[in-house]
Amino acid sequence: MHIGILQTGEAPEPLRGDGDYPDFFARLLAGHGFTFTTWRVLDGAFPPDVSHCDGWLITGSRFGAYEDHAFIPPLEQFIRAALAARVPVAGVCFGHQIMAQALGGTVQKYAGGWSVGPTEYSFEGARVALNAWHQDQVITPPPGARTVAHNPSCAHAALAYDAPDGHPLGFSVQAHPEFDDHFVNGLIQTRGRGLVPDAVLDAAQARLGQPLDRQQIAGRIADFFHAAMPERMQRKRHG
Repeated sequence: MHIGILQTGEAPEPLRGDGDYPDFFARLLAGHGFTFTTWRVLDGAFPPDVSHCDGWLITGSRFGAYEDHAFIPPLEQFIRAALAARVPVAGVCFGHQIMAQALGGTVQKYAGGWSVGPTEYSFEGARVALNAWHQDQVITPPPGARTVAHNPSCAHAALAYDAPDGHPLGFSVQAHPEFDDHFVNGLIQTRGRGLVPDAVLDAAQARLGQPLDRQQIAGRIADFFHAAMPERMQRKRHG
């Protein structure tokens, strides 16, 4: 299954020794039957059409979904067109937010401040721990979206989108299953100081090293893509 990665941000230059965001996702989803091609939509480079790949994955970004950047309106239109064509879309952090905004939801800075580092969520009643890095979040989901994860400081930590006939179309997560502790520690040093309150960063560093459920969420993303496989690909696969 060919997944197009829509890159909306990039890792700080000093932290790119292990690659950039698309590389993180390729490693996270390794072994699930995917190949990947990246488009740097943050630079205005978009795929030729929504059916060019079997599904789309939108990365995180330091930008706000509500900010005035040239790539945001065409990205929102691309999301709407992909879902209308029943081509599945997944999003992480900024990707989670821009999907919700494109479909009529609201994204704002959370009045309670930042979430950084290992953070626990309830995914449909199951405890899941993932690294977080955000203050923006989905405040109001779009019509038809289902909230499938939350915690006390993030009411809509994951959203699922289905067609009227129940076919899965979208899945998005606020936290970062693609971020390991080493990368989060690097973000604290290169991007966090002076932006995020020191007390929040220090508390996050103290939690680094606790078990994370990154592969569990990788499995959920993979299961979503396979369940949402476009009908044209299903017909080809089954002859």
